[in-house]
Amino acid sequence: MNTTSLNSGSTNDSEVIIQGRPVGPNHPPFIIAELSGNHNRSLERALAIVDAVAAAGADALKLQTYTAETMTLNLSEGEFFIEDPKSLWQGESLYQLYEKAHTPWEWHEPIMRRCRELGLICFSSPFDATAVDFLETLQVPAYKIASFEILDLPLIKKAASTGKPLIISTGMATEAEIDDAVTAAKNAGCQQLILLKCTSSYPANPAESHLRTIPYLKGRFGVQVGLSDHTPGIGAAIAAVAVGATVIEKHVTLSRNDGGVDSAFSLEPLELKQLVQEAAIARQALGSVHLGPSDREKASLQFRRTLYVVEDMQAGEVFSAENVRAIRPGLGLSPKYYETILGQKTKTPITRGTALCWELIDDSPAKAQTLIQQGMPHAH
Repeated sequence: MNTTSLNSGSTNDSEVIIQGRPVGPNHPPFIIAELSGNHNRSLERALAIVDAVAAAGADALKLQTYTAETMTLNLSEGEFFIEDPKSLWQGESLYQLYEKAHTPWEWHEPIMRRCRELGLICFSSPFDATAVDFLETLQVPAYKIASFEILDLPLIKKAASTGKPLIISTGMATEAEIDDAVTAAKNAGCQQLILLKCTSSYPANPAESHLRTIPYLKGRFGVQVGLSDHTPGIGAAIAAVAVGATVIEKHVTLSRNDGGVDSAFSLEPLELKQLVQEAAIARQALGSVHLGPSDREKASLQFRRTLYVVEDMQAGEVFSAENVRAIRPGLGLSPKYYETILGQKTKTPITRGTALCWELIDDSPAKAQTLIQQGMPHAH
């Protein structure tokens, strides 16, 4: 199959349906709360986070399905040990980190059950084929491929082959790597695909977000594009909506003060609620290309400045800067005619406070005819 013809061309604004919830530019952004390892190894805390996410108004809760054994080897030296002093996880082995951060598979069902009770969509990121098989037994409505797994084309094909909507974080991927992932997903049967712009640093610097990539990816691959956001706060997420993001994913926790593997860049419940509300407003505010007064603005046209006679005038008197001014309200001629009117004579006596119109000017017929021919209004 020709990769170029498959993955490039016109933008596709088709809705993606996830458990009955339409996702697309004509709907409020789909807000995904990522649980990750913020359960701090407590099912009770995990369920409390579910409750908080539902109360905040998010659309979905996302899990991560892996074990330390499926992620790495139980070694504590060399490349299996995190020594980078800038890392949130410096001083831990990969195995220790994943052992602490993973969501036990036996927790998935009670977490998903609580989500169903609260009207939350719940799905997960599988990290290997066994995780997909397990999640299929739980009838998840969608899959998310994490940014670090975008090169795992067999995993993408496995998730895509279920026929369910697929969300892929792009993270550090090059355009060619994204193209490979999109091609693999579509060739495996994926009909509903969403890409997420993502910066794979934790926490991420807003300056590294490069949100202008979102409309580029949308046009390049013909799919919806959202943001998986690891920056603190909600500013980057709201900005992403302004450039076309239809999905926003943020890590959540009950309190950053409680610690946890991802707490430093996670939202607390009130912040998540604010994100839900402001993202919906941002999407609504985009509107369409529009110039001129809206229906609600038309009543305010009266508050524009227009030309008024500000001194009593006799018939034949000359209009001047002393007797004509641009003032409110907006019932007279446009101020753009001010210089045209100066030096002209009145046709009749005019009382102070009269809105100026062409009929009050002595040579009005000829001047009015000229203005009409130029496409300008005859009167106010």
